[in-house]
Amino acid sequence: MGLPVIFCIDDDPQVLRAITRDLKAHYRSTYKILSTTEAAEALEMLGTLKNRGDTVALFLSDQRMPVMDGVEFLKQALPHYPQAKRVLLTAYADTEAAIRAINDVRLDYYLTKPWNPPEEKLYPVVDELLDEWQAGVRQTTGGIRLIGYQYSPKSHDIKELLSRNLVPYQWLDIEDSEAAEELLTRNNLTRKNLPVVFFEDGEFLADPSIQEIAARIGLNPHPPDKMYDVVIVGAGPAGLAAAVYGASEGLQTLVIERTAPGGQAGTSSRIENYLGFPSGVSGAELTRRAMTQATRLGAEFLAPRAVKEIQQLNGYKRVVLDNDLVVNTRAIIVTTGVDYRKLDKKGIEAFTGAGIYYGAAMTEAAAYTGKQVYIVGGGNSAGQAAVYLSKFAANVFIVIRRASLVDTMSAYLIDQIKALPTIEVLPFTEIDEARGDDRLAELVLENVKTNTFETRPANALFIFIGAKPVTDWMGLDFLMDEKGFIETGRDVKSRADFQKIWKLDRDPYLLETCSPGVFAAGDVRSGAMNRVASAVGEGSMAISFVHRYLAEV
Repeated sequence: MGLPVIFCIDDDPQVLRAITRDLKAHYRSTYKILSTTEAAEALEMLGTLKNRGDTVALFLSDQRMPVMDGVEFLKQALPHYPQAKRVLLTAYADTEAAIRAINDVRLDYYLTKPWNPPEEKLYPVVDELLDEWQAGVRQTTGGIRLIGYQYSPKSHDIKELLSRNLVPYQWLDIEDSEAAEELLTRNNLTRKNLPVVFFEDGEFLADPSIQEIAARIGLNPHPPDKMYDVVIVGAGPAGLAAAVYGASEGLQTLVIERTAPGGQAGTSSRIENYLGFPSGVSGAELTRRAMTQATRLGAEFLAPRAVKEIQQLNGYKRVVLDNDLVVNTRAIIVTTGVDYRKLDKKGIEAFTGAGIYYGAAMTEAAAYTGKQVYIVGGGNSAGQAAVYLSKFAANVFIVIRRASLVDTMSAYLIDQIKALPTIEVLPFTEIDEARGDDRLAELVLENVKTNTFETRPANALFIFIGAKPVTDWMGLDFLMDEKGFIETGRDVKSRADFQKIWKLDRDPYLLETCSPGVFAAGDVRSGAMNRVASAVGEGSMAISFVHRYLAEV
């Protein structure tokens, strides 16, 4: 298999020569540039590429072609290379067609002619799309190899660690991979040692802990010994925004994340209502961009590492980690977000990680190709997961207690779900029991309207029910609302016990907790809007309050 392909099609030979010339000038060492003026020939070439085992990374198609327009070509090319990025080359008047293509073929970008100078209008766009493609493509040779059981909770946890930290890896299921058996035999390992992670240098870890893997893949699980201006606890959208603004404004900034960056938003297959991304953006890609930006500006990251408590000492703050190491800081921003609530039904806990997953768990989607998948929950996260899983599963069932999705899900997602014949909404329904042997095999569903029960075959269940704040680790007497979310600003001041806790002459800042210099932003904060955009706004706003606080002390 040779270099991945950038495939161009335009019926105007002069335009095709120009775009091919510019692409070759910039990408010829890492990508093969192929081009043609005819749609029929292009589709024939794709069949040949597929037979040879070549990979297409990006399609760039002109819209105005006489025999087959660009949208129709991309639609026909999509089954050949569904992971390839798709760019439409348009005139200014073709904007409507480009927007239609976003819905019809999941267009990634539309590029308006002319694209001169390419250094400003072509290469930055293509660079970002190719970076995203590289991050999402599954490793097939070389690199990290993970051997385990498909329905092993620990194997699932390792896959989540690698994928959510954007580390390419090759998954080898011991049940159907001869290469996996050969690797075990060659290294005197048995199935009792699973899961096993093989690294690029040939070394391996048998039945490793998450911390051991994190250290090997270059994550930083140990804090440096220095004083920070601000420590951000949690690397979801709010935390990453705070990291970008804190670092850009000269603050010594550290972000501590217990699992992987991105939070719940990081697991989303497609966020379509975030400003500036007309074709939508995956949670993983948004996270990758934010991490790159924050790191470039000087923010430091500590992950995977959980925080055990926050302490005050002589005006400074101490962040105590789960291994009892301490990070010293002048200010703290808590952005730990929320977790999905546990589904307390018979059999759910037994099969968690073995067919039952909380959140999107995109790493497992391909394993359920052609199978029966269920989703519990009626919010946007559930809808996004349903649309994504429908690309693989034979059928996707959305289980909700309400009559419909109208009150809990955005209209654009409801429309997408209605248009997909493989997705079915089951109203007035809840899960009563999960059954199986070593993995989920069937679900017992209860119709809450008729009090009747039905047993159905089920290969996977993805749970998106409600949200609980991740605040159980906080050691100080922070004021919380009745649901456990952190109160800030005016909400703190209105509490009867405020005067006993707050000892400063001024009132708390808008995002400040009852502990001066400790702020909360994003979904973990009481009264938050539970949207990615609002979390990003609060995270960046928190840095302005940190500056004010630091000016006082």
